[in-house]
Amino acid sequence: MKYHVYGIGNALVDKEFEVSEQFLSEMNIEKGLMTLIEKEQQEALLAQLKEKFGLKKRAGGGSAANSIVAISQFGGKTFYACKVADDETGDFYMKDLARAGVTTKLDQVKGDGVTGKCMVMVTEDAERTMNTYLGITSDFSEKDLHLDDLKESEYLYIEGYLVTSDVSRNAAIRARQVARQNGVKTAFTFSDPAMVSYFKDGVSEIIGDGVDVLFCNEEEASIYTGKEALDDAISDLTKIANKVVVTRGSKGAKVVTGDKSVDIEVSKVKAIDTNGAGDMFAGAFMFGLTQGFSDRDAGLLASEAAARIVSTFGARLEKEVQEELLKKYLS
Repeated sequence: MKYHVYGIGNALVDKEFEVSEQFLSEMNIEKGLMTLIEKEQQEALLAQLKEKFGLKKRAGGGSAANSIVAISQFGGKTFYACKVADDETGDFYMKDLARAGVTTKLDQVKGDGVTGKCMVMVTEDAERTMNTYLGITSDFSEKDLHLDDLKESEYLYIEGYLVTSDVSRNAAIRARQVARQNGVKTAFTFSDPAMVSYFKDGVSEIIGDGVDVLFCNEEEASIYTGKEALDDAISDLTKIANKVVVTRGSKGAKVVTGDKSVDIEVSKVKAIDTNGAGDMFAGAFMFGLTQGFSDRDAGLLASEAAARIVSTFGARLEKEVQEELLKKYLS
């Protein structure tokens, strides 16, 4: 085995801003969700954000990429398949992943176009709202998968955001099929309530006849299953996943494997920015899973790492912070 986790997802450079509730209202931006926008909308929004609030941070992003970086910085071996353009932003993204220790083949596959960007708007209550221009990443397709690397991995990790593009959704389905044929386990994350609200059929298509691990939050679990009670929603989800991991914000998380359920406590912190919390939780949990951690220990590591994320600005932690968190589980 060459990699613990092979991830596929969008390649996006995050531009992060602290904004007011009034701004979201004035711009008719739906709070708390990821909304896809066109290039012209993105440019106009960026101009407004820079003028009114100023850029807080630019960083590599993308849901699965954040999780893969987390795994790598904890010490896992990772590969990330994605698509960037041959532009300054794409070069920044490629180098950002390399610095985190993630293997890619982006130097071989840069294309003509524009690298995707995500405007991350954080309000005073720490809620993150995202408007995303996918750019060239919307063309992520089967030819960008690097299947030989997938076949040498323990897990395939797929982000739900790939469902919004037909070619990307087909790539995700192909990756899951190849993984199954080669004894590679599959983990999938719903990524955002909007994905299961507006693209439920496509999400079901990616999941196919089931996955090994499913990540979601309470809202996503309820929307996808149509069940209000969490236990009822989880009961439905266990029919399509061997292990269901549900994050519950300040209430912690729940991990269900077959008839075994584990509740994970959450560290009490002052939330500043929730952007990337779910990605970090999934990445830390996947790292624990590939290192033989119990569901409880993997969940506790994930919970602590996610708590650190929400108490700082941005979707990723410094490697040194992750190494410090990990020490208590390896002693």
